[in-house]
Amino acid sequence: MKLTYEINKIKHSIFCLNNDISRISKDIEETKSDKKILFLFDKNISKKIVKKILLQLKSCGCEVYQIEFLGSKKNKNLKAVLKIIDFLISKGFTKKSIIMSFGGGVLGDLSALAASLYMRGLIYMHIPTTITSMVDSCIGGKTAINYQEIINSIGTYYHPHKVYLLDDIIKILPDREFYSGLPEVLKCGLIKDRSILNLLEKKSKIISIKDPNITKVLCLKSLKTKIFFFKNDVYEQNKRLILNFGHTFAHAIEMAVAKNIENKSEILRHGEAVGIGMLCEIQYANKLKASSIYNKTKQILNLYNLPTDLKFLKCNKSKLQNDIFKFIFLDKKRINRFPRYIYLRNYGKPKISEMSNFDLINHVINKIL
Repeated sequence: MKLTYEINKIKHSIFCLNNDISRISKDIEETKSDKKILFLFDKNISKKIVKKILLQLKSCGCEVYQIEFLGSKKNKNLKAVLKIIDFLISKGFTKKSIIMSFGGGVLGDLSALAASLYMRGLIYMHIPTTITSMVDSCIGGKTAINYQEIINSIGTYYHPHKVYLLDDIIKILPDREFYSGLPEVLKCGLIKDRSILNLLEKKSKIISIKDPNITKVLCLKSLKTKIFFFKNDVYEQNKRLILNFGHTFAHAIEMAVAKNIENKSEILRHGEAVGIGMLCEIQYANKLKASSIYNKTKQILNLYNLPTDLKFLKCNKSKLQNDIFKFIFLDKKRINRFPRYIYLRNYGKPKISEMSNFDLINHVINKIL
């Protein structure tokens, strides 16, 4: 299974690989590189799979270096990016060298940002290890770190040359890691490809056991949707913004929850926040009135035991509400006085709009608390 797309007349490819990962070494052989590779991997990933990939990289005569990272949001910072760049300098990497990352969205963002900055860009390949990164962040070219409490406030656009989705990873994903990626899949079904909604509903039992075949179908359908929206709007001036459906509320919810809770086990995964954020944006678009698209979204989230509100949190809800409201107005999509969001009242008919009704924003936030 393969998906290709072009950006500025350069071809990029996504491969779905089973137990045979020789495709990776074949691509390196075909790449005009100096065969010097920095392999960045998340320390939580199975060492058996890490070893398998390293053997594949070395099999084509590459000089392979490794750095182990903890793929935590706390490490999505400037210090981590400079650590990578310092290493590249110390080992004499060139523009023809390769960075290959093996991790989720955090490590992907860090690695891609470092790859884009070092000598104005070297060869970058990525192997995503979470569902969120497999269905969303692995392509599109967005790289970023968090700064001054603002998510993704420093970044560039830099596209991976190759992306590989591995059966080995899908099979061993922890349950919460797997399910928390599904809201990004659901988002693609709501804004464009309604067949995704049918799969999430009718194939829920097969999806829930992490069957690699159905999972890869969901991944490719979601990635096709993403490509549709970004390929002619890489720098997010218009159409690409639609991929942010749910994210204006979601990013604010993520930051506010992290700031207000004491029990770190209650920290929301990005995809979990996106699920709640989509419900919030549908509610705002419909002015809190009942709607079939809201009910459908909530029904599918419930199918996979994903949160649909924040009532379970043990914290000062008044302070949480104030912080969510404040962070909505720090959203990087805002270009005028009002934060932008994706207005969706009918399947497949999203529109870019602004949230100008402050009372309604607060009513929506209050409803999830």
